Amino acid sequence: MKRFVFAAAAILACHASTQGQAVPANAQQDQQIIALAKELQVQQAAIAENQAKIEAKLAALAEALRIARIYTSRSGQGGGNN
Repeated sequence: MKRFVFAAAAILACHASTQGQAVPANAQQDQQIIALAKELQVQQAAIAENQAKIEAKLAALAEALRIARIYTSRSGQGGGNN
């Protein structure tokens, strides 16, 4: 996520440095680029949040499978402990 934010900031910095004398049309483009960069930041935050939720669900699923294997092996129905 930080890479995307850094890339967006670098693009904005390059764009601003190449436009020494800004005209009103370029100012509008700059505003659009800034708005897109902010939208990108919001999307990256949402992606990071979703990834954390996915990892938490996978951890819960792995724990449930581990417990199921323990119960299965204790009941003599599998697990190779007969």
